[in-house]
Amino acid sequence: MKTVRVAAGQGFWGDWLEAPVHQVEKGPIDYLMMDYLAEVTMSIMMKQKLKNPDAGYARDFVPLMERILPTIMKRNIKVLANAGGVNPHACARAVRAVAEKLGLAGKLKIAVVSGDDICGRIGDFVSKGHSLNDMDSGAPISKIQNRIQSANVYFGAQPMVEALRQGAQIIITGRVTDTGLTLAPLIHEFGWSFEDWDKLATGTIAGHIIECGAQCSGGNCSADWQTIPDLARVGFPIIEAYDDGTFVVTKHEGTGGRVDLRTVKEQLVYEMGDPHAYITPDVIADFTTISLQQEGPNRVRVSGIKGRPKTPFLKVSVSYDYGFKAAGTLVYTWPDAVKKAKAGANILRTRLADLGLEFDEIVTEVVGLNSCWGPLTDIDSPDIPEVTMRVAVRAQEEAPVERFTKEIAPLVLTGPPSVTGFAGGRPAVQQIVAYWPALIPRELVQPKLDFI
Repeated sequence: MKTVRVAAGQGFWGDWLEAPVHQVEKGPIDYLMMDYLAEVTMSIMMKQKLKNPDAGYARDFVPLMERILPTIMKRNIKVLANAGGVNPHACARAVRAVAEKLGLAGKLKIAVVSGDDICGRIGDFVSKGHSLNDMDSGAPISKIQNRIQSANVYFGAQPMVEALRQGAQIIITGRVTDTGLTLAPLIHEFGWSFEDWDKLATGTIAGHIIECGAQCSGGNCSADWQTIPDLARVGFPIIEAYDDGTFVVTKHEGTGGRVDLRTVKEQLVYEMGDPHAYITPDVIADFTTISLQQEGPNRVRVSGIKGRPKTPFLKVSVSYDYGFKAAGTLVYTWPDAVKKAKAGANILRTRLADLGLEFDEIVTEVVGLNSCWGPLTDIDSPDIPEVTMRVAVRAQEEAPVERFTKEIAPLVLTGPPSVTGFAGGRPAVQQIVAYWPALIPRELVQPKLDFI
């Protein structure tokens, strides 16, 4: 039976840079998929593009490709990455320049998938009756229309399948689904129909399992985490897929980490939502039909997956300006560390009130006591050697937040004793980017495929 091996190389923008190098060098693979985009990432990249028209993509991707291009070409490994962010063509040109530097440009076919950016079309959609309501609150997008920073449609596997059909060695995309980066090679290699819902669901769940990189092969794993071997050299996951709609989750031999039922199950429930209806642009996958079997060391077989027809909509990820924020910290030490931190925070709040400053929100945390568990923490717990007082504020205007940043340092000499940890200096004011999920009829937006 034909086998296709799809390896995960990055789970987010900023993931371990050695992982894709190990994936292409430590054993046979057919495809390397790299997922760079989270919702907030698109707004960050848009800010970069507004400052520099040649920016707006995952910069780490280009030097990484310089490292692995010779091996990729030698072993005929194809790469799919949504590293293009909001400027996939610029990303592709940068990779082309690297290929020319290595003398490989004439042998390399780079595809670019774009068309997902609809920021400039929001007004037209609204005028034609498409309200793009917030999926959580139901509010119309007109409520935040003048503050929108980015708006991108999630495309599925189809444009990447077409790129592979036309011989692409590297596919660089904007906002495509994480799962589509794995599904596309399987559709292409096995010739699956775009209406074979069970097969599409299989490829989608395969993509979901490996989209977060080592999170399914031992990283960030709560299941006996202390027994997971050699996380310093953790092996990123690989999908061994078969035409019958089954696949095995594994990793290269000799690498650290672990692939077993527990690590795979933890990743399966990550961002799952309704287990009966995991909705993507390609298919609706039913997670309740998944069957898992440990078939050997670091090998989990997945089978039995069922799917249903895709919906008539595509999801839109919108980011918009939501004001300003800043957070400052001080470290208080024994004795009475917790009491000192709480007293320092109360002094700060009093001074802010005396200045007449108004904020949408003020959040106080005692890191080491209640920053993770909040009100569930036992506030009467015994004193501990050291804690960090963290105070954060949010406001629509920048001025009160800027003034807040000047009130942290004075606590060093005008508040409780034994304070330290202000070596980082005055906290910076940051713009808040909020998330607005919406749906749009899929016929209104079409992907675009180019070759560079």
